[in-house]
Amino acid sequence: MAPSAARLGAISLRLLAWFSANAREMEWRETRDPYRVWISEIMLQQTRVETVAPYYRRFLGAFPAVEALAGASPDAVMKAWEGLGYYARARNLHRAAVEVVREFGGRVPSTVEELSSLPGVGRSTAGAIAALAFGRDAPILDANAKRVIARLLSVQEDLSRPEAVRLLWDASAGLILPGRGRETALALMDLGAMVCLPRAPKCAICPLASLCEGRRDGVEERIPARRRRREIPHRSAAAAVILDGRGRVFIARRPPEGLLGGMWEFPGGEPAQGESPERFLVREIRIRWGMTIAAPERLPPVRHAYSHFRVTLVPVRFLRRAGAAPKGGEWRWISPEELEKVPFPGAARKLIARAFPEIRSAATPATARPAPSRSPSHVPVRTRRGGRTPS
Repeated sequence: MAPSAARLGAISLRLLAWFSANAREMEWRETRDPYRVWISEIMLQQTRVETVAPYYRRFLGAFPAVEALAGASPDAVMKAWEGLGYYARARNLHRAAVEVVREFGGRVPSTVEELSSLPGVGRSTAGAIAALAFGRDAPILDANAKRVIARLLSVQEDLSRPEAVRLLWDASAGLILPGRGRETALALMDLGAMVCLPRAPKCAICPLASLCEGRRDGVEERIPARRRRREIPHRSAAAAVILDGRGRVFIARRPPEGLLGGMWEFPGGEPAQGESPERFLVREIRIRWGMTIAAPERLPPVRHAYSHFRVTLVPVRFLRRAGAAPKGGEWRWISPEELEKVPFPGAARKLIARAFPEIRSAATPATARPAPSRSPSHVPVRTRRGGRTPS
């Protein structure tokens, strides 16, 4: 059953009173610059706050305004994002920046509908940007808000079901007192992050405990209903570190879409069962890249965990004997020192440390504060006409 307006109002008053005394301090909350709020909200998707902070500074240092991001190369964007993971976010952010400049005149749109039309911006992210940057009374339903509201209403069913989704969105909107959308969004985020935790919620100190139906029913720790965890698959792969006569290294770009799309890597793949990495790589490089390689030297294996799988990567160093990669392909010969300028996924970064220990990795960002916002740009602009269905 949907909660009454009076009950939602009582919850809101307590929530906002708690927030006024317990709000978390974060540098992206110090600004209402829509571009910076947008960057922070995209980075915070599926990523912990403490992880995001240095990447946020590095990214804004490289692209202090939307025009700078729109005018950057894909490699520059991916390099600034390197190490943060979920790289589709960076690709979508780049595409969205181009759209903001060309169709919105360089101004980040302020409505949920227009924000939702941008690549990579869903309904909750659009609501967060509209509320935090523009002060709109827009509801949010990120993981923290969803958990808080589901427990308050004792929603014990699968929260992905359409009926549950509608109930949670309606409740999120009903919690917003007029003119207090920004505070409400932040309060839901903070209560979920600090008190209403996924496991072992701190109900004893929760300001909403006496209003929480999940606690009344004794099911707060079972909400949200947990899906059965899938076993994380493990892959074994081999990668060729190929050097030419000038000491340059051969690298190739992954396809633009899909897993780690647009990132650079060392060529290779998964050998057949029982096949040695050396034998597999010699054949793979000959067939795929038209090169003959020799003098294999196996390096220590690299282990890395991505969000959906784990990989053990066996790197093998080779010398190129003959042949050349086909023209027009996404590949390069670069010096080992230049590897630091190219965006690589995590496993490849570890491989570089194995193969070229003399190179100091710059994958982990520094902690410098971001540069002040700038606005001038020479990116072409056209006026947006009409709209399109939000993604």
